[in-house]
Amino acid sequence: MKHIVKILALVVAITVLWIGLLQTSVISHSYIWLLPIYFVVSLGCYGLLMVGVGLMNFPTCPQEALLLQKDIVEAKEYLKQKGVDLTLD
Repeated sequence: MKHIVKILALVVAITVLWIGLLQTSVISHSYIWLLPIYFVVSLGCYGLLMVGVGLMNFPTCPQEALLLQKDIVEAKEYLKQKGVDLTLD
C-alpha cells in the first residue's frame, strides 16, 4: 500500500508540474509535450529499480532451506524404493 501512495503522489506532483509548465510557457511547447513520455520512461525505470532492490533484499530462510533439503532426501529415498533410477549421466 505504501508504494501505491508513493506512486500516486509522484503522478500528482508531475501532473501539477506539467500543467504549471503549460500555463506559464517557461519551456517551449514542443518540449512540454514530451514530458509525459519522459514520465512514463522514468516510472518504468523506477519500477525496475524497485524490483532489483527487492531481489537484492530478498530474505533468506535457512530453516526452510534445511527442511527443503530434508524433503529432497526423503523424496529420493521414496523414488529409489519404487525403482526409479536417479543417477545423472
